[in-house]
Amino acid sequence: MLVTDSWQDYELLDTGDGMKLERWKNVVLLRPDPQVIWPYSEQLNKKNIHAIYKRSSLGGGGWDFLKKVPDSWNVSWRDLTFTVRPMGFKHTGLFPEQAVNWDWMRGLIKNANRPINVLNLFGYTGGATVACASAGARVCHVDAAKNMIAIGKENLAASGLSDAPVRWITDDCLKFVQREIRRGNKYDGIILDPPSYGRGPGGELWHLEEMLYPFMESCAQILSDEPLFLLLNSYTTGLQPLVLRNVIEKTICSRFGGKVDAQEIGLKAKHGNIILPCGASGRWER
Repeated sequence: MLVTDSWQDYELLDTGDGMKLERWKNVVLLRPDPQVIWPYSEQLNKKNIHAIYKRSSLGGGGWDFLKKVPDSWNVSWRDLTFTVRPMGFKHTGLFPEQAVNWDWMRGLIKNANRPINVLNLFGYTGGATVACASAGARVCHVDAAKNMIAIGKENLAASGLSDAPVRWITDDCLKFVQREIRRGNKYDGIILDPPSYGRGPGGELWHLEEMLYPFMESCAQILSDEPLFLLLNSYTTGLQPLVLRNVIEKTICSRFGGKVDAQEIGLKAKHGNIILPCGASGRWER
């Protein structure tokens, strides 16, 4: 398992009863996590909690603010800064477990000793985009949601990288890749963080299990002649690390060689001797 241990402004404090207790700098949030099927390691002290995300019996949910919380605030990771905020669907705008992949990609980019072009698909609020740009890469960030791209631009600016060569594209990722194939554009690194289910800006339907393999075949066509890496993330329970490995081996290794490593990613809790699973990552490098 790949476990992130490089945060100072984020901490997974405890887990239990279907919830995870987190510190985001000076703000403590309690959010649902369906994989937490065990009790808390100790009595939960709600006096220190700023907000709780509560699910509704009708679907969805919302934040219950127990203390005053700013609309947004900054957290730092290494030399980078990101904006977080309580959002819909229990999100905060950042997946802290992905820092272990940011480290990996930054190391590859810095050691490449050549210009690197990176494509970040389903880029969300740009954590990976900022990380790659900070290492010197030229990045094309694609996401179907305009509001997520707006936050990504905030994150780039918060890290002092407003002048970095980042292109922000609001588009359906599958259609964008198909156009890049026709245009003959190539990338040295590709990041994929696809949802289990979603819709593009034009209502395009996405089902991960049905569409991932042909989509990866398309991505293989826009890797450069000297590709550096590919990262495939999955938060879908049924897609275990071995599934990601098999997909990458068949679509990428069969064409470019290289090596693939697929593992669960997780966060270690401060209390309870627990590592919380947070999906899986398939990493390929030439």
